[in-house]
Amino acid sequence: MRADDPSRTTLGKAADENFPVAPFFLPRDWRDDLMAVYGYARLVDDIGDGDLAPGGAAPFGLAPDAGPLPLLDALEEDLHRVFDGTPRHPLLRALQPTVRRRGLTPGPFLGLIQANRQDQLVGRYETYDDLLAYCELSANPVGRLVLGITGTATPERIRRSDEICTALQLVEHLQDVAEDLGRDRIYLPAEDLKRFHVTEEELARPTAGSAVRSLVAFQAERARALLHAGLPLVGSVHGRLRLLLAGFTGGGLAALDAIAAAGFDVLAGPPKPTKPNLARQTGAVLLRARAEGGT
Repeated sequence: MRADDPSRTTLGKAADENFPVAPFFLPRDWRDDLMAVYGYARLVDDIGDGDLAPGGAAPFGLAPDAGPLPLLDALEEDLHRVFDGTPRHPLLRALQPTVRRRGLTPGPFLGLIQANRQDQLVGRYETYDDLLAYCELSANPVGRLVLGITGTATPERIRRSDEICTALQLVEHLQDVAEDLGRDRIYLPAEDLKRFHVTEEELARPTAGSAVRSLVAFQAERARALLHAGLPLVGSVHGRLRLLLAGFTGGGLAALDAIAAAGFDVLAGPPKPTKPNLARQTGAVLLRARAEGGT
């Protein structure tokens, strides 16, 4: 890829995640496949958020000002070519060998597209269960793809992976409250805004008041509980995969620590985990996995 290739820009966003996407200690083929899946997932999100690299034509031969929904439709058409044909987009062409090598199915990839379609139509979630249903589309497919790439999927592991991935999505929602509101989206359940007497106007302020902080602390505890519920997944696998999954989980816990360290004020800017705390939390997850019976 050229240095100015939009696909390179998309893949470069891996450095901004709360956890390492494809760390150096993994086998090369795993790293290649994880980055191929990440490139696809990031492309879907960038289309849904209107964050494609500026200055170039829109992908799939559409006009530069094509909206997210037409682009998502075109992306879905190109995704089907991954499974039966030759994709047009370079990131989907890079995905095709991974799909064939690992025997991946369209379902998780389609779920990510559907989540971003939903983002164009739904900007508020009334209940926590409504938000969990969104995470089933927006986050859980990623964990299922990781299990597919590593050949370790079982019904129990998928269930635990869903808990971790949903938690990671909730953490990201907390970090990005201000950014999401700028897109007219709120991923805090309306029933909880009412419970904590938080108005949308308060979410638009430059810093969080006490009610917003209490609401964020409540949501953070929900995410932390889900991460802890998913921890048996880490102990159920071995070797470098265990370290990878511990990194994902530790990244979520470290991000929650950063939110707490900011006094649950997520409006002043997205609290980000530090590398030392990410390492500490990853180590703690590994120790817990070992103590709970993993060898």
